[in-house]
Amino acid sequence: MTRFTVNGERREFNGDETMPLLWYLREEAGTKGVKYGCGIAQCGACTVHVNGAAIRSCVTPVSSVDGAEITTIEGLADGENLHPVQQAWIEEDVPQCGYCQAGQIMAVAALLENNPEPSDEDINNGVTNICRCGTYFRLRKAIHRAAALKKGGA
Repeated sequence: MTRFTVNGERREFNGDETMPLLWYLREEAGTKGVKYGCGIAQCGACTVHVNGAAIRSCVTPVSSVDGAEITTIEGLADGENLHPVQQAWIEEDVPQCGYCQAGQIMAVAALLENNPEPSDEDINNGVTNICRCGTYFRLRKAIHRAAALKKGGA
């Protein structure tokens, strides 16, 4: 049995522990914000936080998250208060089709926790998620805005 927390709610899983965390989150936990993209950890649409670190849930077996705290896009905001990255995404009108955005936001939120003032190079190295619509210019602007919002500015 694997025990963990998803968005603050304690969970237990007795099924096939080789199942990708992505499928557990979508099918068992009902967190539909996490998306299936490539299935090989390349695109990042499935990005969630495990103990605060951004991981690709499509290649993460459920067995590897025993005792972990998992956060999906549904658990990122603090109640009615959006996370600064979510607020910046709205202000910079980042999404186009929107499919990859939850994974993008989760990757950026983790980046800013470790690097509150990332340079463009830090962003290029730290956020490797793929956006098929090519919203990278707006995404980068939103990351800088989110960094300022986290510091109390913008």
